Amino acid sequence: MIHWDLPFLITMAEEEVSLESRVAIGGEVVSRDLEGEAIILNLESGTYFGLDSVGTRIWSLLQEDGSLRRTFELLQQEYDVEPEKLKADILRLVEELRSNRLLSVASAQEG
Repeated sequence: MIHWDLPFLITMAEEEVSLESRVAIGGEVVSRDLEGEAIILNLESGTYFGLDSVGTRIWSLLQEDGSLRRTFELLQQEYDVEPEKLKADILRLVEELRSNRLLSVASAQEG
């Protein structure tokens, strides 16, 4: 297992996001992996965001099917981290990406 360390922690947005939420990455958003770190760009707004290797792994899993629950479960297997910390870190990153218009969030019922 890899030790969990997330230096990208950020402030929470007002709307609640849960592990039952799903995300969608808009057509105006592109990303590139540069030596294990992701650069994400919203072509419409010009907003870009850099992620460390852990953030890049989360981003990669979210792109697969948008499921926060699945992302959480897979990361639990890959990293040595307390479940509550992992959950909080995933939700915090998703909220930061949403606030920068790099993805949108829907409940599981909407998704």
